Amino acid sequence: MKTHSSAHTFTSEKGTVVTIGTFDGVHIGHKKIIARLTESAQVNQWESVVLTFFPHPRMLLQKDADIKLINTITERGDLLEKLGLDHLVVHPFTIDFSRMHAEDFVEEILVNALHAKKVIIGYDHRFGRNRTANIDDLKQFGAQFGFEVEEISKQELEDVAVSSTKIRTALHEGDIDKANAYLGYPIMLEGNVVYGKSLGKKLGYPTANLHIQEDYKLIPGQGVYVVRSYIEGAIVYGMMNIGTNPTVGGVAQTIETYFFDFDSDLYGKRLSIEILCKIRSEQNFESVELLIEAMKEDEIFSRTYIQSLKV
Repeated sequence: MKTHSSAHTFTSEKGTVVTIGTFDGVHIGHKKIIARLTESAQVNQWESVVLTFFPHPRMLLQKDADIKLINTITERGDLLEKLGLDHLVVHPFTIDFSRMHAEDFVEEILVNALHAKKVIIGYDHRFGRNRTANIDDLKQFGAQFGFEVEEISKQELEDVAVSSTKIRTALHEGDIDKANAYLGYPIMLEGNVVYGKSLGKKLGYPTANLHIQEDYKLIPGQGVYVVRSYIEGAIVYGMMNIGTNPTVGGVAQTIETYFFDFDSDLYGKRLSIEILCKIRSEQNFESVELLIEAMKEDEIFSRTYIQSLKV
């Protein structure tokens, strides 16, 4: 898959089949749409294109909106690539772009830049300045500029929307089983390992403190989780705490992972960590000794769970 930082940098010698959307989560509903896209491209010997925008329009147009996305733009690209997509176009969403009239968008972006021969889009899709154009307008533009429009039904889109809502709700609540079931893969957190307060080391559980640069990334609810990462070509399991560490007077939220049977230096490295299941919610224990006992029980639970994955 080729990733393009703008529709204007897109290049292809073939016609394309294009779909437009956020595709946040790239969940099981999204995968059905991408499958239609790639199948249509193969049948017609065209290339498949997902056109998405960054930053998210609400980040720019509603600056007070607290937008949290399931995936960072990098994670989204990695997931789409696995689905056999030919091109991902991440077009910059700016104030000027938001003011582009519908016909200009169709001619300049879909036709001239992306060479669209077919557009697969939802029945309720709206576009252009103030989102005034709809799918009927797009079909008229298709007849004018020579591309086909395939409509995604209300039921199919509702399945996608419901999945996205349920995933976000589940992540807020720390319901990893439900979130992962809708995603079709384990939710991941990706960032750089930074220095923390070394509290874990003092408790006998040295942790890697993960810093996620993208402030729009949706972080699961506070709690303790079983996790998995791929480090130096090997699968490494562990347990992660998302929270403020209230027992030892913590205030700011941190994301800390204790990896089992692993002692290499991770500081400064970039890690992608998959969350497999939740063990418990974060607690404020009456003493550090009780906290350590709970962590030992967390480790027993984690190792038992991990062993069940290997059977």
